[in-house]
Amino acid sequence: MIRVELPQHLRTLARVSGEVQIEVQGPATVRSVLDALESSYPVLRGTIRDHDTQKRRAFLRFFVCQEDWSHELPDAPLPQDIASGKEPFLIVGAIAGG
Repeated sequence: MIRVELPQHLRTLARVSGEVQIEVQGPATVRSVLDALESSYPVLRGTIRDHDTQKRRAFLRFFVCQEDWSHELPDAPLPQDIASGKEPFLIVGAIAGG
């Protein structure tokens, strides 16, 4: 099981509290985690990635083992600590303005 932490607005939309646990088929990658997340919580489709391009939404970031993975290739294998559930996959809402 992979642990995923969502930002508050997506937790509210998905009607969950805290982190969620998802089962990923095949290798653990950003793409497979997001596919499994959207499959388990269909209301999240289009909120994290664009429907057509599947690119990450501009104001969301992905963190893996305390590193920003927002610009990594979507099929790059995630570290074993994420795949094993030891560490959570973080989806973080970015803040802009000034």
